Amino acid sequence: MDRIDIHIDVPSVPFKDLTGFPQGTSSSEIRHRVMSARKVQEKRLKKTKIYSNAMMNTRQIRKFCQIDDKSNMLLEMAMEKFGLSARALSRILKISRTIADLEGSEHIEQAHVAEAIQYRTLDRKLVV
Repeated sequence: MDRIDIHIDVPSVPFKDLTGFPQGTSSSEIRHRVMSARKVQEKRLKKTKIYSNAMMNTRQIRKFCQIDDKSNMLLEMAMEKFGLSARALSRILKISRTIADLEGSEHIEQAHVAEAIQYRTLDRKLVV
């Protein structure tokens, strides 16, 4: 499981939701956000041999995935609480960078880190 970037629990959809009118963001709007984020990544990484956040190595993660002290404390707490590995740390930072890119944010914010942590810990049991 540690080699999988994102773990997402997808509950079944109630029948009435499947047969009703769709609500929320349209596929074309999501596609636009994704394409914009990809352009940002390509621009950021243009001096490297890669073109997406998922391809970043450790040195590139340190350079392009810097977080503030509050985000760092949150990440440290999650690492200890969920027993996450060094590989998971790297993946969380890359996913945080991608979430920030999708939101059009130049900097990774604490909310981006929290969301990325959530995607890595759905398969873990909470330690109380």
